[in-house]
Amino acid sequence: MGGDHRDPTPAQRLQTNVHRLRKVLDEPGRLTFASGSYTFLVHPGELDADRFDELVTRTTNCRDPHQRVDLLRTALELWRGSPFQGVDLGELAAYAQRLAERRQVALEELYTAELECGRHTEVVADLTDLARLHPYRERLHALLMTALYRSGRQADALAAYRHTRQTLVDELGLEPGPELRTVEQQILAGESCAVARPFAAPALPPAQLPQGPRDFVGREDELATLSRLSAAGDDTMQVVVLSSTAGVGKTAPATHWAQHARVRFPDGQLYVDLQGFSPHDPLPPTAALGGFLRALGEDSAAIPHDPIERAARFRTLPEGRRVLVVLDNAAAEQVRPLLPGTSSCFVVVTSRDALSGLTVGHGAYRLDVGRMSRDEARALLRARAPLGNVSQESAAWLAERCEGLPLVLRVAAERFRDSDSHDVANLAAELEGGQDRLDLFDTGDDQTSLRAVLSWSYRRLTPEAARLFRMCGFRCRHSSHYLDGPGAAALLGTSDVRAVRRLLGELARCGLVEPTPDGRYQVHQLLQSYAAELADHYERNQTLPRLVNHYMTGTAAAAGFIRPREVAPRVGGLSGTRVSALRGCASALRWLEDNRPNVLCLAELAAEIGHRDVSVDLSTTLWPYFDLGGHQDEARRVHTLARTAANELGDHAAEAIAVRALGVLELRLGRYDTAERHLREALALHDANARASRATTMTYLASVFAATGRVEHALPMARQARDLCSQSGGESVPATAMNALGRFFRQCGSHQEALRWLRSAHDTAERQGLQPVRAHVLFSLAEVHLETGRYASAVENAHQALDLAKNNGVSDLADAVAALRGSIPEHTGTSAASGQKTLR
Repeated sequence: MGGDHRDPTPAQRLQTNVHRLRKVLDEPGRLTFASGSYTFLVHPGELDADRFDELVTRTTNCRDPHQRVDLLRTALELWRGSPFQGVDLGELAAYAQRLAERRQVALEELYTAELECGRHTEVVADLTDLARLHPYRERLHALLMTALYRSGRQADALAAYRHTRQTLVDELGLEPGPELRTVEQQILAGESCAVARPFAAPALPPAQLPQGPRDFVGREDELATLSRLSAAGDDTMQVVVLSSTAGVGKTAPATHWAQHARVRFPDGQLYVDLQGFSPHDPLPPTAALGGFLRALGEDSAAIPHDPIERAARFRTLPEGRRVLVVLDNAAAEQVRPLLPGTSSCFVVVTSRDALSGLTVGHGAYRLDVGRMSRDEARALLRARAPLGNVSQESAAWLAERCEGLPLVLRVAAERFRDSDSHDVANLAAELEGGQDRLDLFDTGDDQTSLRAVLSWSYRRLTPEAARLFRMCGFRCRHSSHYLDGPGAAALLGTSDVRAVRRLLGELARCGLVEPTPDGRYQVHQLLQSYAAELADHYERNQTLPRLVNHYMTGTAAAAGFIRPREVAPRVGGLSGTRVSALRGCASALRWLEDNRPNVLCLAELAAEIGHRDVSVDLSTTLWPYFDLGGHQDEARRVHTLARTAANELGDHAAEAIAVRALGVLELRLGRYDTAERHLREALALHDANARASRATTMTYLASVFAATGRVEHALPMARQARDLCSQSGGESVPATAMNALGRFFRQCGSHQEALRWLRSAHDTAERQGLQPVRAHVLFSLAEVHLETGRYASAVENAHQALDLAKNNGVSDLADAVAALRGSIPEHTGTSAASGQKTLR
């Protein structure tokens, strides 16, 4: 507003002006400062522009010209000079021009009403002055001609027409428009001419936008995209579709942006809630068109009744006008009739449907609105609830429980505000609850209660898609789950994956699942809870066996590429639905990564309902996958569930493997006391004849002893493990156990003993086709060769390890090999570049 962007001290200048303003205010306290900005309190009815708009709007449906004159004169008396007089306009110039145009339109309406009242002679002088001030406003000149003619001054009326025509031709190269020519023809014919109230332009440009949320935060990328596209100036009309799942918040960014961008659309802003997803019937496009046409100045009697003609009228009426159209909460079939046909308009559509047909047929730009980031969610919570004494960690935890959904965040904030204790932990614990967690978001209002909001989408589904959604109700306490075609087919008990993919697409279009870039669909936790509520007991009982068949079959097949099972599965007779083709270790690891959230959900669900065999089998099956590293929290959860289940079943072999897995996990995290306790417990659980399993556990226990400096315990334990391995025979001892023994003996300086076990480990892994294990063993061999001066062998083994790791998705070896690359040139005397070239 200062107008000088080069001002070096804008803050000081602002403070000086605010100080001066406070001096002239009757209530200085109405101007306050908070959160880095000033706020001026304006009571209803105090802002002259609002009062002016209100008075002019009241004339729209007023048939009595005398009442219209009174209202318009009262409105115009509010004006003093020009808008923002005395202020350097800068960015306010466009808004000031819009205000001035509103005043001019109101003046034209006033004198139209005066002529309708028969005050022809009285208004001639005013109209003459106005016509002189505005030589290009043909409507003013038409009003002046009418007033002169009705006052008995036909010659002056025609002279006024000739003067106006000459001005237009000389200065603009244009002939007068239809209205002015019609008045001239009526005067020449001696008819009783009259200038009717204009039907093609309203008294004021429509301003229908609803107020945006006062606590709006974030969405910078979406707002920037809308601003960029609206300023593009394309030759064709631009349509932007904001789409997302239920509760993510599409209307808020659309209306927030529209309110801030409205000055760029001086000819009006049209808004309609199409109720495409709501408790009410969808609004017919013909009804919305009628409202738009009336808002743009069309007389009700002139609006066509035929839907096609009405849509055609709307396409042409805004021609040449800068109009913003916001179509909120739209279903696919509602949008096309409501699109204007001119490039001067900009259209924003919000929908749970992706509206792909609009993207293809009209070149619409689809803007997918994602869930709020952690920072945005935390900011929204703090804007709505008194979180002053709540730590950043607690606020972040609560925000995460709300899954980044603005609707859920607002309701959670209100519950926190209304609670006596203001205890974040209690509220978050409620959010962690079972299916009744949706009760937390029951506000008693169909517009904001989460169940009601989700039901609007569910009711639009076909019966088969609705059934699939209900089957999605198997809920994981700690995460969302994902579905691909085969997984969804397993839920429905069908092998027709192509048909199931169409159903997933339908769920996505209704906002009940969220597509991911890799072609899967995410089912968030609150949606899982809603789906579980909808499913009946029979459907729930059908779901679990299908899930067990599908995911146990796939997990066993994928884990088999990493390492053979140590114990036989407890769940037999599996005949799971078709899983994605597994062509080797890399694709197997990819399948496990993609389906890990679902497998974890299955593990938790099996534990909750007492399917202990499933819990045990998932742990023993996934142990080779988790043993490669990563996913520590998930591994701990699966193995802990299996430990409890195996104990209840009396399956000591499976319990030992689960406890050992927990011990190895703690070993890798450097928690040696806990690791030792778990490994000793596992050793006690092993059957005396399970030599290979005992050897494996002893090897890890020896590693704990070595890591804590107890070599006197480590060596005897490692030798016991070695002897058990020798007694067990090659194939029964896991290659990973032999690799661990080899690494242990290398650390102790027994390089020949280390090479013996590492070569046995490599041969076993190669025979069994266990490429990830081979990669780790080859790297261990490279380390031994490096320490014993066999540099060429070290280079060769490291090169092989790196190739296997890259080709089989074992990414954790990359850093170790890089470190080895830097070590070899120091011993060989070769340059670093040549050494790296050899390793590559």
